Amino acid sequence: MYVIRLADGRLRVPRSVTSEDGRLIGNAYVELEPGDPDYDKWLPEALTEEELAARRERWQAGNDELEREFLAFKAQQEASGAQREADTGADTGD
Repeated sequence: MYVIRLADGRLRVPRSVTSEDGRLIGNAYVELEPGDPDYDKWLPEALTEEELAARRERWQAGNDELEREFLAFKAQQEASGAQREADTGADTGD
């Protein structure tokens, strides 16, 4: 989750809610306005909605290449496994 700087200057900051024993209950965003005590703490890492969209697009483009590499690896592993099974079956006379 990212800190998002809205067009009106407010920040949308991620917050997690946990139970007393530390289990995650949920994630949400809270909005901070300029002048809020935590505003200056979060401002340096805030992204505009446009920057966040561009980051997602770059991630998706990189993810497509990673997915192609994974699928090629998976196909190679499945082919190797099928070949081993065929070799094993041939050795036992099945």
